[in-house]
Amino acid sequence: MALSTEKITRALQDGLLSFPVTDMDENGKFNSTTFSERLKWFLSHDISAVFVAGGTGEFFSLSKDEYTQIVNVSTKTINEEVPVISSVGRSIPEAIEFASIAEKGGINALLLMPPYLTESPQEGIYEYAKTIMEHTKLPVIYYNRSNGVLSSEYVKKLASSCPNLIGLKDGTGNIQELNDTIKTNGDRLAYIGGVPTAEIISEAYLSIGVNTYSSAVFNFVPELANSFYSSLRTGDHEKVKLILNEFFIPFVRLRSKNKGYAVSLIKAGVELIGRGAGAVRAPLTMPTTEEIAQLQHIIEKAHQIAGGSN
Repeated sequence: MALSTEKITRALQDGLLSFPVTDMDENGKFNSTTFSERLKWFLSHDISAVFVAGGTGEFFSLSKDEYTQIVNVSTKTINEEVPVISSVGRSIPEAIEFASIAEKGGINALLLMPPYLTESPQEGIYEYAKTIMEHTKLPVIYYNRSNGVLSSEYVKKLASSCPNLIGLKDGTGNIQELNDTIKTNGDRLAYIGGVPTAEIISEAYLSIGVNTYSSAVFNFVPELANSFYSSLRTGDHEKVKLILNEFFIPFVRLRSKNKGYAVSLIKAGVELIGRGAGAVRAPLTMPTTEEIAQLQHIIEKAHQIAGGSN
């Protein structure tokens, strides 16, 4: 029996949201075996939902065939233990086609990415999102980011037009605008923190009612990711401060050294803990040897704080 929209929405409102990397083999091809193993490992930790083929999962670099494989492996492996959400986007025809693949494959909901490349007026972005949502029966979370940012009024317009819009993922980090959107739309939507390394502004998110966020670092420091989330939600300010100072701030500083490192460093991290997923695809690049050594040191600090093993 398929998960209800209510259950999916509840999962988006309370609990850590995980975004696995996409496994590639030594030839740069999708590795379904290790990806399935990765998902099983994710499920052994405390998570509320899994977002596959997302930004961390290099959705922008996947072929239709690879996307289909990821959908099928994910739904079979997770078997509705938690909701599984996959991305759609790019052009309208591609998004509709990928949504159909996801629906047939048993995906529970969709994350709608911004349109490809071009800058657009608000009305155009609204029509882009509305058209895609009208062509799927699945619940949809809109990713408010990059060249697809909608104002609070247009989010409200989209929510009024599309009953299957259940959530908004913020990729802007603009707390003023997000607060406007939340106050304007109220509990009509679930709100998710979605800036790269969302933990860095999670305190600000929580202060305006955003209880969950996407955790990419869960890929290589799951105990720390869960410890931070638990500390945040229970108001353990000293633990939150410790983890921010010892892990997230150094990680974000390293991430900021090169474009695309929000993904590349995650793939380097999983390699360092013995759960390698191959290299990122061009146009992204992997970190340098020196940067990987810095990441290793940051991970060691994380293990000391969390007191757990991977």
